[in-house]
Amino acid sequence: MSGRRRRQVGDLLRDEISFLIQRGLKDPRIGFTSITRVDVSPDIRYATVFVSVLGTEDEQSETLVALNSASGFIRHELGPKLTMRNIPMVSFRLDRSMEHAENVARLLREIDLPPETEPGAPSDSDREA
Repeated sequence: MSGRRRRQVGDLLRDEISFLIQRGLKDPRIGFTSITRVDVSPDIRYATVFVSVLGTEDEQSETLVALNSASGFIRHELGPKLTMRNIPMVSFRLDRSMEHAENVARLLREIDLPPETEPGAPSDSDREA
């Protein structure tokens, strides 16, 4: 299957699954979740849905457990909405890319402003003058 077709299927799955999570799932374990991307296997039999979950580690893992336990329901609900011969098996994984980006940004801020230097404090060159 072409890469273009896989991307199209991934985009379609992302939209439909996002709608189902927001409107169709009533599991209280599911926190504030957004789908970051969907990777589809070359034969389009499997789809890995990467989600970002706002909350603590426990809330994130509970949401992931709930989503994976609802994967059969989600696949069943996708059937009538997709015009495909076979609906992919869906699994969910936590996407930590946003956390990683935040950590990199924090480290870059620390490099730009060393801890002993505070904003507005006189620098060494100001003291010598």
